[in-house]
Amino acid sequence: MRNAIEFIVYGDYALFTDPLTKLGGEKLSYQVPTYQALKGILESIYWKTALLMVVDEVRIMNPIRMESKGIRPMDYGGGNTLANYTYLRDPKYQVRAHFEFNMNRTDMAYDRNENKHHSILRRSLKVGGRRDIFLGARECQAYVEPCIFGEEDGFYDDYGDIHLGSMVHGLNYPDETGRDQLEIRLWNPVMKDGIIQFIRPEQCTQVRTIMDMEPKRFDDTSVLSADDLLSQLEEGGSP
Repeated sequence: MRNAIEFIVYGDYALFTDPLTKLGGEKLSYQVPTYQALKGILESIYWKTALLMVVDEVRIMNPIRMESKGIRPMDYGGGNTLANYTYLRDPKYQVRAHFEFNMNRTDMAYDRNENKHHSILRRSLKVGGRRDIFLGARECQAYVEPCIFGEEDGFYDDYGDIHLGSMVHGLNYPDETGRDQLEIRLWNPVMKDGIIQFIRPEQCTQVRTIMDMEPKRFDDTSVLSADDLLSQLEEGGSP
């Protein structure tokens, strides 16, 4: 695709929490990143209200290894409590993705300039993103760099198929779907020779509503957001 982007993301730890493990106060990571976690990384590299980031596929570069740690998280009643969090150790992923225009945001129709956004996205990736990068959780600091998808040897090359069971795919927000509700999506991924090809959010058949929610609107196009202002400055214009 003309607006595609390929990058590698890595860090010391990752925590893509399986929500079923949070009921008792513990946290256990999925074996691989979720669609939503990778989408969050994309939006940390470059985020605009007018855009929808779409993750196409991820390549698992390092072996899947777990490491448990004793953590003292804040207790709702005050003070601290004890818990075990199980992280992924030395995660490293190659990601291929692209962006599309959010047609549900008619208030941002004036900002649908594909070449502009693709150029800014690539420059933002080159400097490591506009915001801090995390692998699933705030304590899992990560780094991003441009790469060529499929380059370098991966641990699971020629490994065959690995069925990963039922996993969270991501969240449906009202400004992305046009429905006034927050929804969660589930799917059953299969890793083939180290690569997971994601289905699109609208292709997920297991969708559940979490709560009612309305999207935020920016009807006054004369008021620029911080990202709009930064985009204009990067183009060499004046606000």
